[in-house]
Amino acid sequence: MQTIYIDVLIILNIYVNFFLLKITSSFTHSPLKTSRCILSSVYGSIYSLLILIPHLSNLLVTLIKLSAAVTIVMAAFGINGKKRLFINTAAFFSANFVLAGAVYAVYSWFSPEFIHMENSYFYIDFSITILLVTTAAIYFAISLIRRFSLRFTADTGNYRVSIRYRNRSVQLSGLADTGNALTDLFTGTPVVVCDPDSFPELSVIPEKLPKGFRLLPCGTVSGSGVMPVFRPDEVVITNNVGGEKKIVNVMIGLGKSSGKAIFNPDILKN
Repeated sequence: MQTIYIDVLIILNIYVNFFLLKITSSFTHSPLKTSRCILSSVYGSIYSLLILIPHLSNLLVTLIKLSAAVTIVMAAFGINGKKRLFINTAAFFSANFVLAGAVYAVYSWFSPEFIHMENSYFYIDFSITILLVTTAAIYFAISLIRRFSLRFTADTGNYRVSIRYRNRSVQLSGLADTGNALTDLFTGTPVVVCDPDSFPELSVIPEKLPKGFRLLPCGTVSGSGVMPVFRPDEVVITNNVGGEKKIVNVMIGLGKSSGKAIFNPDILKN
């Protein structure tokens, strides 16, 4: 019987949960603060202790996994309405299902001694270095697929973009433009481009960036340069034709946009 170290089990599941929550955020475009992601990952790792319990029925395991997915998603993203909660939960549960299926396939085909599975949870006697490299490679591959899929999808809707940052709320006319492929280099988060005049109180200059800002290299028809970007507290895009509203996980970039908020329509897809 394989020896299971509780500290390794917890660390592994914290890391996996963090990874899965980031994937969920990426695919549903739901805002996810790093602090909430970490706390939710720690909370979710508690469920991994079920691996220590003798075999449970498939129905009970499914109910526990579903309950865990709902509460982890609520802790990470909040509720934000039943529809948004369902979308985030479905994405997170699906990511868990795919990961567990992949591990189970390896476990069934090769029966490696370093993997132990029970009640749909798995334990791997792992090397931290291998874990970091492997998951980083997977995350990079998923990010590339997400970035280049549906790149050329057209969208001609009429939009209103509401941006909340600190004590200020800004309402701008939205322009869906597939040519805006800007993403934050560190997180892969899409960037919505707005005129600096929309936030006059920030007085942003490259030599003296306000706290929370950073510079993003970008290219334009006139050459290359850098764009100040920051993470807003909330961005809501409303379709003025159908009335649909969507909270999106984006960065705000300050650049020439003719008074509009220019965004890639892919951020509206679930």
